[in-house]
Amino acid sequence: MLKLGLPKGSLQESTLNLFKKAGYNFATSSRSYTATCDDPDVTGLLIRAQEMSRYVEEGIFDVGLTGLDWIAENRSKVVEVEDLVYAKQSMRPVRWVLAVPESSPFKTVKDLQGKRIATEVVNITKDYLARHKVKAEVEFSWGATEAKAPDLVDAIVEVTETGSSLRANKYRILDTVLESWTKLIANREAMKDPWKRQHIENMAMLLKAAIDAEGKVGLKLNVHRKTLDKVVKVLPALTSPTVSNLQNSEFVAIEVIMDEAMVKKLIPDLKRAGATGIIEYPLNKVIY
Repeated sequence: MLKLGLPKGSLQESTLNLFKKAGYNFATSSRSYTATCDDPDVTGLLIRAQEMSRYVEEGIFDVGLTGLDWIAENRSKVVEVEDLVYAKQSMRPVRWVLAVPESSPFKTVKDLQGKRIATEVVNITKDYLARHKVKAEVEFSWGATEAKAPDLVDAIVEVTETGSSLRANKYRILDTVLESWTKLIANREAMKDPWKRQHIENMAMLLKAAIDAEGKVGLKLNVHRKTLDKVVKVLPALTSPTVSNLQNSEFVAIEVIMDEAMVKKLIPDLKRAGATGIIEYPLNKVIY
């Protein structure tokens, strides 16, 4: 069996959806930490992303998903198999940022010399301060970090996707401490096992393909040969369509993959150029 660690909490729903697009369907329960997979070779367990890299390093899991931030925070020695850039709200990295209250006099990290900073990522913050040659007290925050400045601490290091929560709590961002995204990581010994390595690499390929398909759709259409050049010119310059012969030799079929955002403008233009039988379809995976 391949022992897989899945992140429980804010990333859980988006991760399970990603696995579903990749072809792995998991059944979970709100009362259980077990994730039953329709692939008989995979057994899953839900655990906090903050702990994942430690358990993968120790071999409790053969493979797991967690953020670059928690790998760095835990100082874990694991194999980073694949970058999977997605988050709970969007398909983009998250940032750990150094922030202070809007009313704070501090303008840069240098101003925090001798001050106090609260964060969940103590090691990452200490490394950041060391790079900037700033000595400050860094304390671990058990939560509600945004409520701690300015009464309890002078600044915070907090994670954000859009910065909206920090702005709502009247914080001003001074700097990005670390940009992070989800990674598929593996145990070093597991990657030495040929069977496990192949399964892990297959999983990585399919997960990456599911992410690459995000925001893209397929488009099929039929075109009379007389209007083929006109229709092809409507397609984006970087798009390389597949053109196939049909039983009716006067027509050809065109198939193309493109960004979904372009389709609402493109379909009417294709229709006006002479395309017929236009079909738009969703994509689960795109493998380059």
